[in-house]
Amino acid sequence: MAVNVETLDKLERRITLTLAAQQISNEVESRLKKLSRTVKAAGFRPGKVPMSVVAQRYGYSVHYEVMNDHVGRAFSDAATEAKLRVAGTPRITQKDAAPEGQMLFDATFEVYPEVQIGDLSGAEIESASAEVTEEAIDRTVEILRKQRRTFAQRAAGEGALETDRVTIDFEGKIDGEGFAGGKAEGFQFIIGEGQMLEQFDKAVRGMKVGESKTFPLQFPADYHGQDVAGKEADFRVSVTKIEAQKLPDVDEAFAKALGIEDATVQGLRDSVKKNLEREVRMRVLARNKAAVMDALIAASQLDLPKALVGNELERLMASAREDLKKRGIKDADTAPLPQDLFQGQAERRVRLGLVVAELVRANNLQAKPEQLQAHIEEMSQSYEKPAEVMRWYLSDRSRMAEVEALVIEKNVTEFVLSRAKVTPKAMDFDELMNA
Repeated sequence: MAVNVETLDKLERRITLTLAAQQISNEVESRLKKLSRTVKAAGFRPGKVPMSVVAQRYGYSVHYEVMNDHVGRAFSDAATEAKLRVAGTPRITQKDAAPEGQMLFDATFEVYPEVQIGDLSGAEIESASAEVTEEAIDRTVEILRKQRRTFAQRAAGEGALETDRVTIDFEGKIDGEGFAGGKAEGFQFIIGEGQMLEQFDKAVRGMKVGESKTFPLQFPADYHGQDVAGKEADFRVSVTKIEAQKLPDVDEAFAKALGIEDATVQGLRDSVKKNLEREVRMRVLARNKAAVMDALIAASQLDLPKALVGNELERLMASAREDLKKRGIKDADTAPLPQDLFQGQAERRVRLGLVVAELVRANNLQAKPEQLQAHIEEMSQSYEKPAEVMRWYLSDRSRMAEVEALVIEKNVTEFVLSRAKVTPKAMDFDELMNA
């Protein structure tokens, strides 16, 4: 029997589902009988509980389960027969008037839209590129040195200098009252590395062991601690230890300590350059991918299923709440989050997902096994034990799904760039890394 599909809106559809009441009743009775074999009730041996008691206790929940199962199957069969691509979950409502012996349900739902992608040859896209400079290698080597630095206590009477590690006791007060996080003993930080607010950092410079001072500090208006943001506090600081840093020499011993296969200074620099080039490729790809996605959105026409946008909104809001929890925000689960903050992002994500899926389908841009293998191999090279990283990815379907998504995005990016009007843009290394 052909399924009658009503069109309610651009993407909204409705179909009527018909179920035999007797079939539902028989299924409920069958499940209750099966349940009676194991159900326990006071005063009865297992398996000897009267059906009337079983029905009274579990009849409603079993009837609900049976109805859900039958309505779900009926909807799935009807959607398949009508060749509908259903977006989201249907809304099911039972109709009051039905022929004798039958039950009628209206299923209202949305379908996936037709995606029209325009002529990509007219799209104008800026394609970035960047080179790894000797200066970039020098700065990275310095970072590696800092990661392996040691500290030695300064001589008595010496003041704290840039890059020194200081140990302090401090207490801050606002209008004479202490505040959360405003007091600590034995607290360590390195001067000049941005670990503390600039006013605090400057105040400690030049202080000596045993010295104390009080100074005002203005918290920025956008400070992460909302209780003190924009307020002025008075801090009293006492220095208990000052240690000067010692950086390791850049020599063969240093290269060996880093696990460089060619344990020479040049081998170290070659290894750093290789890693930076890998990072540059990833950042260039990310930047070009963003430009491609913008071009795809501009060249495409489609209606957005409200159900998919709603699902994406829920995911974004849940992610935002998790982020608030990590930041230590109180009542993160119930804090008001206006949907308007996420509406545009949700719509963009849904739109891109539908457009990319259509482009992949129409142009056979699916991830090929050799592409997945090559991508995992490249990612693993930045780790100390590449073979273990590869096994870690290959052994888990969810991780492989993430890799597959990245490869597909790369395929889409290359496909669009091969057809669009591309303007090369050579970027400075620092400009790319700081973007």
